[in-house]
Amino acid sequence: MQTRIDEIADGIYRLSTFVPEVAAPAGFTFNQFLVRADEPLLFHTGPRGMFPLVAEAVARVVPVETLRWISFGHVEADECGAMNLWLEAAPRSQVTFGALGCDVSLNDLCDRPPRPLADGEVVDLGGKRVRQVPTSHVPHGWEAQLLFEETTRTLLCGDLFTHLGDPDPLVGYDVVGPAMAAEAVFRASSLAPQTGEVLRALADLRPATLAIMHGASFGGDGGRALTELATAYEEQYPGATG
Repeated sequence: MQTRIDEIADGIYRLSTFVPEVAAPAGFTFNQFLVRADEPLLFHTGPRGMFPLVAEAVARVVPVETLRWISFGHVEADECGAMNLWLEAAPRSQVTFGALGCDVSLNDLCDRPPRPLADGEVVDLGGKRVRQVPTSHVPHGWEAQLLFEETTRTLLCGDLFTHLGDPDPLVGYDVVGPAMAAEAVFRASSLAPQTGEVLRALADLRPATLAIMHGASFGGDGGRALTELATAYEEQYPGATG
């Protein structure tokens, strides 16, 4: 396996590892996102087994030891499995996550105490600013959250829009159809009465880039894509999402 690096927005890098054995024959990408700033932030750590590949990729953008912040969408191996390896490799780094996730999991799981974030809190990275957005149970996990980078209007959107294959790193075509096709394969989303409401609130952020954890990132009208995703869930699962 190799980890590919692409800059998908100013100072925001997609680190993508394609694993053909997952959901074969299409395969599956595992993507992390590095926000280059005075205090660099890594969103998604990857699982422990991918740490050497991802660390090598990060080092081609910034020295690993300068990493300051580690975050992710929810507590799951591909999101945060390698977090303690990153804490060891970057002595000044700290996990930062919504207060709920810290209380229920991360205060115990992290080798160093995490930095809890209040709902909607903004962290100034120096040249970049990330806003915490709570998204409980969307797409899954009580503690689920996303980060919105305000200067580039990039939504670090975790498992939302997950799709199969090894597409181009940044696309402008429909990502809702592929996401619903992947949902039919994995049945991974935790559908809840507030799913549509949460997705439409994210659309109100008007993101210009959607940094998607599995599949291509999207450049364009991210608000429209999120609204269309909300509608697709509601049409596919009437009664489960509102």
